[in-house]
Amino acid sequence: MRVPLSWLREYVDLPATETGRDVQAKLISAGLEVETVEQLGADLKGPLVVGQVLTIEELTEFKKPIRFCTVDVGQANGTGEPQEIICGARNFQVGDKVVVALPGAILPGDFQIAERKTYGRMSRGMICSSDELNMGDDGTKGIIVLPPETEVGRDAVELLELVDEVLDIAVTANRGDCLSIRGVARETAIAYGLPLRDPALLDVPAPNAFGYPVQVGDPIGCDRFTARTVTGLSPEARSPIWLQRRLQKVGMRPISLAVDVTNYVMMELGQPLHAYDRSLVQGTIGVRRAEQGEKIVTLDGVTRTLDAEDLVITDERGPIGLAGVMGGANTEIADHDAGEDGANGTTDVVIEAAHFNAVSIARTARRHKLSSEASRRFERGVDPAAAAAAAQRTVDLLVILAGGTAEAGVTEVVAPSAPRTIAIPADHPDKVAGVTYGRETVVRRLQEIGCDVYGQDELIVTVPSWRPDLTDPNDLAEEVIRLEGYENLPSTLPKPPSGRGLTHRQRLHRRVGRALAGAGYVEAPNYPFVSEQVFDQLGLEADDPARRVVKLTNPLNDEEPALRTSLLPGLLGALRRNDGRGSHDLALFETGLVFHPRAEQKTAAALPVDRRPTDEEIAELDAALPEQPRHVAVALAGAREQAGWWGKGRPADWADAVEAARAVAREAGAELIVRKGAYGPWHPGRCAELAVAVDGEEQVIGHAGELHPRVVKTLGLPERTCAMELNLDAVEQAGDDTPQAPRISTFPVATQDVALVVDKPVPAAEVEAALREGAGELLEHLRLFDVYENAEQLGDGKKSLAYALRFRAADRTLTVDEASAARDAAVALAAERTGAVLRG
Repeated sequence: MRVPLSWLREYVDLPATETGRDVQAKLISAGLEVETVEQLGADLKGPLVVGQVLTIEELTEFKKPIRFCTVDVGQANGTGEPQEIICGARNFQVGDKVVVALPGAILPGDFQIAERKTYGRMSRGMICSSDELNMGDDGTKGIIVLPPETEVGRDAVELLELVDEVLDIAVTANRGDCLSIRGVARETAIAYGLPLRDPALLDVPAPNAFGYPVQVGDPIGCDRFTARTVTGLSPEARSPIWLQRRLQKVGMRPISLAVDVTNYVMMELGQPLHAYDRSLVQGTIGVRRAEQGEKIVTLDGVTRTLDAEDLVITDERGPIGLAGVMGGANTEIADHDAGEDGANGTTDVVIEAAHFNAVSIARTARRHKLSSEASRRFERGVDPAAAAAAAQRTVDLLVILAGGTAEAGVTEVVAPSAPRTIAIPADHPDKVAGVTYGRETVVRRLQEIGCDVYGQDELIVTVPSWRPDLTDPNDLAEEVIRLEGYENLPSTLPKPPSGRGLTHRQRLHRRVGRALAGAGYVEAPNYPFVSEQVFDQLGLEADDPARRVVKLTNPLNDEEPALRTSLLPGLLGALRRNDGRGSHDLALFETGLVFHPRAEQKTAAALPVDRRPTDEEIAELDAALPEQPRHVAVALAGAREQAGWWGKGRPADWADAVEAARAVAREAGAELIVRKGAYGPWHPGRCAELAVAVDGEEQVIGHAGELHPRVVKTLGLPERTCAMELNLDAVEQAGDDTPQAPRISTFPVATQDVALVVDKPVPAAEVEAALREGAGELLEHLRLFDVYENAEQLGDGKKSLAYALRFRAADRTLTVDEASAARDAAVALAAERTGAVLRG
């Protein structure tokens, strides 16, 4: 909303010394977002005067049409002689009054005017257009032609109000009242503690039976409709300069007098209006919902197919306007240029000032992609009580400026409604802000914004009609706090009640993130949207459960309409992008939700917004949502350890991905089972299956290892890229992360090493499990430290697994025989279960 300071001063007696910057600071302190203050005419210097064109000589010897003009500027040039000026524009003629910049003038953009010879003639000044004076769009794209009665030689800077300050306010969605000079003036008056001259306080005649007939068929969509008629308008009447300039300053283009007046009143009072050519309206004006497929040609010349939810203005023929958005072309006001000598210009108009449902107008504007100044106001909230005053203001201006006659008939259709009242404890703003304002301050501030306040400890507040955003006690508390000044609120730390904090699940997620970051991984969050083609790129089987996805009805990107069932697509995409930008040694991780559709699809019911949903309603909503387990994934490529003076580096490999999974399990206090596996995108010979035991049953929770070369090539990843993904919720369920104090024994440890020869297909995890069980309670730790394969020494199809076993007793020092016996028992059970033979 652009607000000229000169217009604002008309309703608030600001001190003469107050500048736009001062008003900006006051309004920002009161909670309005004043983004900029534009200094109009700051770089403009005279002499800039009104002149009358005396002669025009067409110079035809040049490539483009050029005119040599003489212009009477009175005594402004010091001689009284006509001023000779070269001009290329053609929208003026002899006798027209124009704006002339005399030599010595400086126009916006530091454009200096001086006498100079051009096109073979001496030009002593310039005839100005609105663009050259930075006035805004006047619709002509040419020279400014002033009214014939304008005095020659008059200062054009003063006449055209070229020097002003304009505040540009970003009005939030809940403050529709500030989309008007009236609303901003009210906020300014409150900020300065000055009285407001409310432009809506007009003497309005009572409705009677002689007004233009109106029938409202949808009182919910239109709860107020005022119609007034003005006849005998002069088709030749033009908008005066002051009105045009005010419209230009607020960012609107002057069109014709009747249209300009409705726009002017809309900007002044915030009430959108529409003027119909009475001769083109047939019968009663109606308000109803459109019929599905009904058509209307709007003022922009577009034929629009209407929806059954659109609210329309009609006559006997059908729709003549999209209510609250844009009028129809079949009742458009005709300009005086429409016919010769103005014969076809509009002389009688019907003025509409109505109040429409905000949600209905917003949906219509978005449905037809047709945002207008009217719809912007209606969807943010318009003062319904201002409709009659706005209609009266429009009638008054048309009578004064166009010589019209206001008919005595006044139509006003009003749906019964009561003012909104809110009960609020007098100390509620104190509790919200943590500041003691006191009852007197609260009452005073609420009265300043237009509320009626009654009561002592419990206040009954009647909200003014222009503030539809005030609906509950917290809204009223916000008003008190903002008017008292947000900058006056003390800085206090919140005091949370004891026992509140992160949940067990949140703490685990943070520990996992810190552990992976400490291991050299960088977190890379990604969007949860994927395309279904990515499952083919990952090599998933046709019946893989991961292919069952939840699809969005309104995706951000049509190419990614599904919610992810795996973190890998996004994480591998991030790795590819970073590698393509020159970062080749990468280790990324992500924790996040994945989404799996439930076997039984349910439709979630719409929850109420006027109360807290019940536990049963929340449970039904949760049951309709997809399952959303949290996963953790890593991706690696390039060097895992850099080479340097300390030694050779090491590339990332499948073992690093497995170790990342072990790190996650350690943080959860879970025992991770790692064994050979084969799944989807992983290399079948370098893939580990990850499992945990939950309630005594093993559960596969993920995979880790090197990606398949085919997947690497399809996705454009670096060679030998490795990855890991597992279900973090399942790890949490299997783990016990209760802190365990380290147990320090006073007795020494006994170490025994064994090397077992087994068939190559035998997983090391099975051998380890047998050794652990066979060794019994004396075994403290077991570690695989070597894998050896040599057909000449071990035989074809054999491998050697070397383990270090640590034995210790809690109450004594173990003898060699006890340690050896435990070792032999472990080897015996491994031999029985896996066919292992001691090497050598």
